[in-house]
Amino acid sequence: MRTLRAGKIQDIANGLRHMTRRYFCRGVIAAFMSVPVYSFLWAAPQPGNGKALQIYFVDVEGGQATLFVTPEGKSLLIDTGWPDSQGRDADRIAAAAKLAGIKQLDFVLLTHYHMDHAGGITQLAEEIPIRAVIDHGENREPKEPATEKVWEDYQKLLAKDKLKRRIAKPGEMLPLEGLEAQVISSDGALIKKPLSGGGGRNARCNASEKYPADQTENSRSLGVFVTFGKLRILDLGDLTSDKEVQLVCPENRLGKIDIYVVSHHGTASSNSPVFLDSIAPRVAVMDNGAAKGGAPSSWDAVKKSPRLEDFWQLHFSDEGGAAHNAAEPFIANPAGPDTGNYLKLTAWADGNFEVFNSRTKQTKQYPPNSPTP
Repeated sequence: MRTLRAGKIQDIANGLRHMTRRYFCRGVIAAFMSVPVYSFLWAAPQPGNGKALQIYFVDVEGGQATLFVTPEGKSLLIDTGWPDSQGRDADRIAAAAKLAGIKQLDFVLLTHYHMDHAGGITQLAEEIPIRAVIDHGENREPKEPATEKVWEDYQKLLAKDKLKRRIAKPGEMLPLEGLEAQVISSDGALIKKPLSGGGGRNARCNASEKYPADQTENSRSLGVFVTFGKLRILDLGDLTSDKEVQLVCPENRLGKIDIYVVSHHGTASSNSPVFLDSIAPRVAVMDNGAAKGGAPSSWDAVKKSPRLEDFWQLHFSDEGGAAHNAAEPFIANPAGPDTGNYLKLTAWADGNFEVFNSRTKQTKQYPPNSPTP
């Protein structure tokens, strides 16, 4: 492991805590004054009962890096962001791990081998120890040079570090102490039986649009359904609309979701309306970048889903414009220079959870099964 970055990681961790003070008065207060309807949303933390699950949505500029840390201190990182950029994404992930109080990653799950999801694993392995990796199997885009390069680098890392590797199949449970994580999709295959809370014929499918079969690594994404007490959390990587529809039509195998990690950064080839109407999330979190993700069609599908209370974004989406972005308090990084702000979701087994915006330093509370406002 490189020791050169230790000081840098501490600086980033400190920066994640303090970098937004200069924005608070002129940005957040200004927003609250100009949009007073949001003033009632924020309150002092009132945590649920017992120890909490921490989820860090790390800003990797339009890739994905989502860190789960269980009450027992066990960790699952879903994806590793981009390579290069002088180790930017590896540094940000390591800084989040430090904030979460962990010194190693028990599992790193690669949803698929596109550069924005798996490209950063080699640099990350130099920052923080990785005990085991989980993936969907072979690269299915061998003729795509950038994806094949990520795959080759991953194979070299597996051989060099002798990492434990698990190829996950739909229906399997991941061995992570403190929560249940079930594989929903992998290498193009999907779960065959409905989850608890799912099942039953889905009337929404009658008018569903038909989507062509995606031939890229996106449709091979390794997706997981996480249960923590009463909470249901869904992260499907970059799974495409053709696969989404199969998960909910003609039978809704997933049921209703509390927290939805918006698939594919909110691009137009994912987040079909029938899928969002069927899973009906309470809260959505989108791992988009300023110039990547947040397509109006996907944004609308999420925003119009029947139970949605709030839509959180890592970035203001240039593509979305004024009409297709969340209100400013719900965005970690507004338009402007890259500052690497993150979102943190803290959840309790009794169904309480909260979302913290590191830029505004504001937290919003969500009681169990809260009705839509």
